[in-house]
Amino acid sequence: MSPTRPAARAVGLVAAWVAAATAAVVVGVLAVSGLGASFRDRGPIGDNEAVREAQLGAAAPTRLEEPGERRVFSGAHGRFVVRCRGAYAEGLRAMPAPGWRVVSYEPGPDDDVDAIFTRGRSSVEIDVFCNRGMPTIAELERNEIPEG
Repeated sequence: MSPTRPAARAVGLVAAWVAAATAAVVVGVLAVSGLGASFRDRGPIGDNEAVREAQLGAAAPTRLEEPGERRVFSGAHGRFVVRCRGAYAEGLRAMPAPGWRVVSYEPGPDDDVDAIFTRGRSSVEIDVFCNRGMPTIAELERNEIPEG
């Protein structure tokens, strides 16, 4: 048995392992991106789909014609009013509390909407989606920018 034979076998095993690991990662990414929204009870639409439908002249989903559930999310930062119509969320208003300001606000309709409030070095980001037709906080993130 020559010394190059074990080396060739080791290279083959490493190549097979890399191929299997790559396939596992690809399958995992596809599964999470394709099914993740369904597991969280979120709708399948996103910004790209809404833009594409608008460009193609597609009619708005009929669900948007139905009356929806409204909810107000309040805190020291202010208020964020969201309405759900089926799986679609709409940010109706983002109103900052005194001393706060709204720096970003996504009105939708989309599978989720968000608003970012800031005051000095503090920020609050609220991300809301529709859970069975009811506005529900997906994420509430509070941040402090460190002094530099």
